Amino acid sequence: MILKYKLLFILFLFSFTLFAQNADGYWDNIRTTYETIALRAGEKKIIKTADFPSGTTEIVFRITILDDNQKLSSSLISVLKSIPDPTGISQGTAGAIFLMSTISGDDTCKYAIFTSATEAQNYLKNTHTKNACLNQEIALNKDAKLLNINSKCFENNPQNLWFVFESDNWLLKQKVVFEVVPWVDNKASHIWDTNSKKELLKVVQKLDFIKTLSKKDQFYVALIETISSKYKVNEFNKLLIIEKNIAIEKAIEESLKKTGELPKYYDAIREKSQILFNKGKIKEAIDVVLIEIINQNKATSSDYILLGNYYLLTKQFSKAAEYYNKGQQINPSDIMIQLKLAHVYMFTNRVSDAKEIHRNYATQSLENGKVWLDQVKIDFKEFEKFGLPSDNFKKILRILE
Repeated sequence: MILKYKLLFILFLFSFTLFAQNADGYWDNIRTTYETIALRAGEKKIIKTADFPSGTTEIVFRITILDDNQKLSSSLISVLKSIPDPTGISQGTAGAIFLMSTISGDDTCKYAIFTSATEAQNYLKNTHTKNACLNQEIALNKDAKLLNINSKCFENNPQNLWFVFESDNWLLKQKVVFEVVPWVDNKASHIWDTNSKKELLKVVQKLDFIKTLSKKDQFYVALIETISSKYKVNEFNKLLIIEKNIAIEKAIEESLKKTGELPKYYDAIREKSQILFNKGKIKEAIDVVLIEIINQNKATSSDYILLGNYYLLTKQFSKAAEYYNKGQQINPSDIMIQLKLAHVYMFTNRVSDAKEIHRNYATQSLENGKVWLDQVKIDFKEFEKFGLPSDNFKKILRILE
């Protein structure tokens, strides 16, 4: 009777331990790699693993060499699912490795593992293994191993590994069944480690406005803090591309507010729009300002002036007037808008209205530091460049000179 209770107690402890271990992570049965490849005599082939999920702290792989009549009795994931968490000082993993291959053929192969596609391709060409993170030089007919964060293959937290298989059979064709199952540590999948932070910064560092910042390091720190305070790394990685972009845009704005450089961000957008316009990409230039500034409720009167200028230079005079007037509603004191409206009137047979504006503001200076007459001359030169009618230029200049 005592023995019976002892056995029940041991079973209880085992089940509790198993539950606790599994609560720390799981074998990911979605992002596994399962490939069967055929190798001709002496041939080498590369297999890239599926992307490892965020929080992957180790993987188990098995390789089985088969002939055409042999079959694998069970998948690696089905074996691993019945084994406790590998973090339990490897008891579970040891069991998985022991049970990993129930059938294998007499054929053998060698393999090497690389952390980059380039190094794997180089191995195909020259068979140099110095850059392999693991090299199996002795040909085997089956193999299984655990690679964890202490392995050379995990030094830089890779998203994939590249396995290169080389047939050791110089006469006959052989099959290689290859499986990889990642272990996802729940805690690690939530934490923004160094590599996940670098991946985030890679996206942001490509943006045009970054080069204008004088406080880049402070901005990067603020950005990482902003994103990580709102998302666990696995939650962020599960977002759709459009959702990620929105999240990053909001984080950029918040971070630039913290560093006091938010105006530079919007100046970079305006510059991007101007570059597009100068390349003849009129619609794209307009869309940049509309979508990235005006639709975000971040527009100043200068943004409406910029759009008005695009429409004016492309002879869309009614649209130009519409946006100049919108700018005037935001900043009635900006006399640059008055000058732009005078140009619209000049091109739309309202020369008397244009002259009236010029008479009222002829002696004033603009916010850009230029006097009224000088800005008029600059604008007229640009109008000529864009092929706008110059019939009334002299009539306007007579009033001002």
